[in-house]
Amino acid sequence: METKFDITFPGHKKVDAHFHDFKISADQPVSSGGDNTAPSAFELFLASIGMCAGFHVLTFCQSRSIPTDNISLTQTVVRNDKMPVVEKVTIDINLPPDFPEQYKTEVVRVAQSCSVKKFLDAPPKIQIGIKI
Repeated sequence: METKFDITFPGHKKVDAHFHDFKISADQPVSSGGDNTAPSAFELFLASIGMCAGFHVLTFCQSRSIPTDNISLTQTVVRNDKMPVVEKVTIDINLPPDFPEQYKTEVVRVAQSCSVKKFLDAPPKIQIGIKI
């Protein structure tokens, strides 16, 4: 199965990704020459980790009729101050006191099954070329 993303440049430092019927916009902060009208592509990538884990937590709870009103996730990204690399990503699942005890271990397990996390655990080869 393939998904094609068409990447366009709407102006200044902005970059858009078009796929299916969606458009995702990225920009750079003012400090990097952008207009700060959207998250950077890297911030969107980082956000996808927590959003994917959140989807799995949400689906798990919904399938067991566990209310999700007071459930959230907090993702913390630790970057190296000297090099532009991410050293650690931590995701905390914030559960209410009345969350069923028997599901606490399982909800962590399902969050870990996120496909973005799996992508990072075994990254694909990325090929960049020219097409004319």
